[in-house]
Amino acid sequence: MIQKILKSSLMMSFILMPLLVFAESHSDGFSIGGVRVEFLLFGITLLSVAIFHNHTYWVGITGLIVILLYKLLFTSGYPFYEHFLGNNAFLDQIKDKHLRQGEWSVLLNLMGLLLGFGMLAKVFEESGVPDKLPKFLPSGWKGAALLLVFVFILSSFLDNIAAAMIGGTVALVVFKNKVHIGYIAAIVAASNAGGSGSIVGDTTTTMMWIDGVDALNVLHAYVAAIVALVIVAWFASHQQDKYQPISSEIASATKIDWGSIGVVVLILAGAILSNVYYDMPALGVWVAILVGAMFRKMPWHEVNDSLKGTIFLLCLVTAASLMPVETLPNASWLTAFILGFVSAVFDNIPLTKLCLEQGHYDWGMLAYSVGFGGSMIWFGSSAGVAITNKFTEARNVTTWIQKGWHVIVAYVLGFFVLFLTMGWEPADNKKHKEPAASCPVEDCKAKIDASTLE
Repeated sequence: MIQKILKSSLMMSFILMPLLVFAESHSDGFSIGGVRVEFLLFGITLLSVAIFHNHTYWVGITGLIVILLYKLLFTSGYPFYEHFLGNNAFLDQIKDKHLRQGEWSVLLNLMGLLLGFGMLAKVFEESGVPDKLPKFLPSGWKGAALLLVFVFILSSFLDNIAAAMIGGTVALVVFKNKVHIGYIAAIVAASNAGGSGSIVGDTTTTMMWIDGVDALNVLHAYVAAIVALVIVAWFASHQQDKYQPISSEIASATKIDWGSIGVVVLILAGAILSNVYYDMPALGVWVAILVGAMFRKMPWHEVNDSLKGTIFLLCLVTAASLMPVETLPNASWLTAFILGFVSAVFDNIPLTKLCLEQGHYDWGMLAYSVGFGGSMIWFGSSAGVAITNKFTEARNVTTWIQKGWHVIVAYVLGFFVLFLTMGWEPADNKKHKEPAASCPVEDCKAKIDASTLE
């Protein structure tokens, strides 16, 4: 037990270290060694998740309750109402979706997507399509790699949760229910990479788009994302091929249920349209599910199966939103790089909000960092939490990092390929019309401005 705690502590210390960059006391409140108590409580919660990975549900709930009690008892005048419900009346929010709505919209959307896409994955599994796919996938490691490419492409126009769930469903079938944890991490990484350069592929990129960032200023994230995909696909596909090769057996009696496929398409279309027009993809997902239930029997039991994992993520997101992160270090390539590691343990939605308020970021570089960076730990992204509802054995931080080590390597190499080929090119958004001076590739190679190292 002691060896397990030490091993988990070492792993989490490596990941939590970048979080201390943002943990300095900036406002009134208790601190220990210059670090606010809220961060220490959050760090203990994350460390407990790593150690007690078979009880993450209760760890998440307990951690949130402790943090809420601390804020209630020791942070005088904390605006709980504004934090969760926003600064404006509900009708005022409807008139202007750019106004701060409070955490309720983020939490409601995440809950709807995780539960809804859990049902989508089951409908897709029962449609018969996954049983037919081995016929079209190459044998050996190439088939496993191609499946990851499919997840990457799917995530570029769908929510990354949906892409990960569909990829995981296919993997269960073609690998006969024996999926390597390194490959599970790769599915999450592929889904997060695919969404990083698209304004409709990830919640964070959609936030940037809504805030006035041009879609073309996010697109170059794919330079890093494609490099990361190649690295992850190479190592993860070989891991999977050694663990369980792709199966070419197809059940002859299996027929494709085109009605179920229609329901899947309806749900995905609902997510995209609702995301574009209402900034709430979960609304479209559940409207489509209710419509689809008129034509096909829906797997409602999947809601119950996904509920604990969903509550766990909501607890972590809520706890992260309560952290006293009032400011970030100056916008720079180094800050963007560190944010990738922070995103592995700290919800990327509030991080992205802070970056948008600060301005002067290279938005494509930031999108890659906060998007792909969350793949380094299973609870670092909503796609990771969603897929571990199917693969519960992956809810082990130490094992995830050990088996999915290639995700960390891919993040670092992908980031620096982007940096060295395109440099640091900050762009304005609607709040900040004067971006910081760009850093040409030649200058960045020659020297690093001393201010970025402070």
